[in-house]
Amino acid sequence: MSVRLLYLIFIRVCGWLVLLGRSSASKDIELLVLRHEIAVLRRTQPKARWDWADRAVLAALIRRLPRRLRMHRLVTPGTVLRWHRRLVTRKWTYPHRTGRPPVNAEIAALIERLATDNKTWGYKRIQGELRKLGHRVSASTIPRVLKSLALPPAPQRQTDATWRQFLRTQASTLLAVDFFHVDCAVTLRRLYCFFVMEVGTRYVHLVDVTAHPDRAWTTQQIRNALMDLGDRAAEFRFLVRDRAGQFTASFDAVLADAGITAVKIPPQAPRANAYAERFVRTVRAEVTDRLLIFSERHLRAVLAEYLRHYNGRRPHRSRDPRPPPRDHPIADLTKERIKRRPVLGGLIGEYERAA
Repeated sequence: MSVRLLYLIFIRVCGWLVLLGRSSASKDIELLVLRHEIAVLRRTQPKARWDWADRAVLAALIRRLPRRLRMHRLVTPGTVLRWHRRLVTRKWTYPHRTGRPPVNAEIAALIERLATDNKTWGYKRIQGELRKLGHRVSASTIPRVLKSLALPPAPQRQTDATWRQFLRTQASTLLAVDFFHVDCAVTLRRLYCFFVMEVGTRYVHLVDVTAHPDRAWTTQQIRNALMDLGDRAAEFRFLVRDRAGQFTASFDAVLADAGITAVKIPPQAPRANAYAERFVRTVRAEVTDRLLIFSERHLRAVLAEYLRHYNGRRPHRSRDPRPPPRDHPIADLTKERIKRRPVLGGLIGEYERAA
């Protein structure tokens, strides 16, 4: 018992000697740390909680304490280091990017366009096309982009061609024919107008007008249309028609002699001949439903003037939007005044720049 007492007295005396050797600044820091810990302990709700100011003060003061005293605080050295790392993280807020960088929105849109426009293209084919356009994209990135866009792989994108796809693909070598009728205002006589459209350019040929469009008359009109096309008839491979009684085997035979195949649309499916049907709607909405037609001669004159406007000056949405002629002149922006030229007595207006 006496030995233990002597040992404790020796330890206490050594502590006093060490304390006498410390500077007054070190003692003041220890007092500040103790006071701060007491202040934190008094805020029990239900236990002591350290806010950011407490952590900052304690982390700064503990660094000035001797190593032995650092081990007897309310927090461990690991906690102080964790506070320090948290402060550093808040200061340096630059992004920590991991993995592959995201795909540029422009490249993703281009991948979607290539996959949508070309149903048979696989990942490697799209990658090669992108490289040709100046974009270096890995082959594994392309399926990831297509998956995010809900686009299946090439084998699943390949489906049977619809009528719309067929017509768009064959547009440059495609003709379309149809009838539309007009009732005269005085005699109520019904006149039938037979027209041929070049689908690629939307150029319309009004072949003829009659009150009795029988089979022989229709066959003769397609002969006349091919003669009007002349050498250009060899550029066309297909002609889309409906199943009306006027289109007979002799009608198809005339086309076959010119190297053109007649394609019949399905029964009761006018949308399969969409381009011709759209022209009928246009000519009705812009002309025949807004004018009183008195006779066959009057109808021919009205349609001739309208077709000059339709084929020469009217812009078409499917052509971005431009008139059918490829050599349509570009507007001269140096001419500031815009002039209106009336068509059909002012029913339609054509606008152009004038000096």
